[in-house]
Amino acid sequence: MKLEGLRVVDLSLFLPGPHASQMMSDHGAEVIKVEPPGEGEPNRHIGPVLEGHTVFFRNTHRGKKSVCLDLKTAEGREALLRLAETADVFIEAFRPGVVDRLGVGYAAVSARNPRIVYCSISAFGQSGPYRDVPAHDLATEALAGLVSLNIGQDGEPAMPHVPVADMAASLLAFGGIMMALYRRVQTGKGDFVDISMHDAALSCTPNITGQVFAHGRAPTVKHERSLGGGAFYNIYRTRDGRHIVLGAQEIKFVRNLLGEFGRLDLVPLCERGPGPHQQPLIDFLRERFATRSRDEWVEWFRGKDIGFAPVKDLREAFDDPQAEARGMRLRDAAGSEHIGTPVKFRDEPGAPRFALPAVGEHTREVLRTLGYDEAAIAAVEAATRSRGGAHGGK
Repeated sequence: MKLEGLRVVDLSLFLPGPHASQMMSDHGAEVIKVEPPGEGEPNRHIGPVLEGHTVFFRNTHRGKKSVCLDLKTAEGREALLRLAETADVFIEAFRPGVVDRLGVGYAAVSARNPRIVYCSISAFGQSGPYRDVPAHDLATEALAGLVSLNIGQDGEPAMPHVPVADMAASLLAFGGIMMALYRRVQTGKGDFVDISMHDAALSCTPNITGQVFAHGRAPTVKHERSLGGGAFYNIYRTRDGRHIVLGAQEIKFVRNLLGEFGRLDLVPLCERGPGPHQQPLIDFLRERFATRSRDEWVEWFRGKDIGFAPVKDLREAFDDPQAEARGMRLRDAAGSEHIGTPVKFRDEPGAPRFALPAVGEHTREVLRTLGYDEAAIAAVEAATRSRGGAHGGK
């Protein structure tokens, strides 16, 4: 696999960091998760449980090793620094300044290992007036303007149910780490990668900043091309209370559908672009799509060259034959389901490993690889237990 031989040390919690290192693990990297004493990674305790682990944890920590260290102790801090000496990548997601206070910031780690690629993921990055403000996905999306774009039928902002800032930050962290590793081949030196969830959210807006940059004003959401202002990029309710979407605004698709409906006279409304002038066409399509069920429309559209899709719930989405064909719904030996890995290679495909670690399961194993003898391992375990009650593992 592409990342075999790469060692990643991951201190991050929740979603962005663990998701980034999960992609590395799926492609062969050795990912060592450093968990805090006590209950460890919060994902272990969030949401439904399957086969003894939460589904959240299963899809962010498969194939990883777990080391439990208390970084507030000298023993835990030194163990982490020694581990970092052997690593290629180091990921953390504390609020800016925390790792420096703990003695494991980039300066301390790179002094021990100049080749390290050190990635910090935080809400607002390592600089700027919001640097120290606490925030998770929703707050960063709100400040980045994304929540203002997510307007419901009542005209009010709706909850963005996919954590865009979290996931975009994860993917940017993954890409930034890969770029730094590539550069290291030429220079022999690592680098510091500063990822802001707020930056990541802002970077998702190139298709909707036209009014912002061209005219200096916020977009009128319901008139925007990709936000509901176009009849052929919109959501429609069907007779059975389900929904379908039209998802392609090219005029050839407009002509194809309106020709089927015998309403080519409405094509000029789309030729003028998005905006309130398309409302008569939207009204016509709403009435038409309300005459059949969602699945009847699926059959009606089959084979037609029109941008169309049924709105599926998440259960239906993972049962879809496209998801199955692309390996995005995987099953382990017990038959339990997992999200697949989205990065596909022809010659060296990813191979997710479904084993899930207990908190600190690999502490002893990893410390031995660092040259710790039994007495030194016992001292690290004792320091960890004294503060959090966590065990050292096998």
